[in-house]
Amino acid sequence: MKIVDAHLHLFPPDSDAESRAQAVGHQNNSGHLRQVYGQLGIVHGVVMGNYSLEPNYHQYPADLFHYCVGLDSSILNDGFPLDYADQIEANLQQENCCGVKLYPGYQRVWLTDPRYEPVYRLAARYDKPVAVHMGLTAFPGAHLKYAHPLALDEAAADHPQTRFVLCHFGNPFFDAAAAVLAKNPNVAADLSGLLEGRTDLEQYFQEQAGFAALLRTWLTAVRRWDAILFGTDWPIVNLEEYINFIQRLIPEAYWEAVFFSNANRIYGLGL
Repeated sequence: MKIVDAHLHLFPPDSDAESRAQAVGHQNNSGHLRQVYGQLGIVHGVVMGNYSLEPNYHQYPADLFHYCVGLDSSILNDGFPLDYADQIEANLQQENCCGVKLYPGYQRVWLTDPRYEPVYRLAARYDKPVAVHMGLTAFPGAHLKYAHPLALDEAAADHPQTRFVLCHFGNPFFDAAAAVLAKNPNVAADLSGLLEGRTDLEQYFQEQAGFAALLRTWLTAVRRWDAILFGTDWPIVNLEEYINFIQRLIPEAYWEAVFFSNANRIYGLGL
């Protein structure tokens, strides 16, 4: 089975990034990922690019990765840069840039804020999706109301020509995420970041049977298997464990779509 990891992060070499990767049995470099990808059947990845809007910053092995340029906290600490729209367009013009990533909960900015309007227009013009961090955040200083899936519903409804990816299936707001996905044909969702750290899956599915059943229930209820993407949020999880985790949630009949073809189509990877 071919796999696309539709949601990962690559960080510059430093001790913190390396320790996070090692904690889940990996190393923080693309050479290591190339080796592990070969072992697991992962043929490509979509990097959620952090830290810079400068296209030259995002240098990833083209045969292994595309990227989404990210408007993250390191860029928006002092507000939106005056030239952010121009810089986003410069990225979208790159062949290996396949979209934009937004972090509204961390910025405490509604997705309907006028400052996002140029992003939506550009994404529609270049036919590349806007991926949005939805649900729980890594830091308590973020505000969940901006990252609730219903906030994406409003933006998606008002921008029908723009395609969106609801990241993390809105964890833990699965019912709202399913409703947004069912209502809006321009919204897809990825299944990244639903675990963190090493996981004994047998023990997990015993202790967290309710959580797993809730997630499986809403994925099945919405029946948008053409719009569900596998992703990991690496380096917070072990890749092999996470593949096995998602396989236990998704009916096998839809594995090819969820693990490969949906991401290939939605992000325009050309695989």
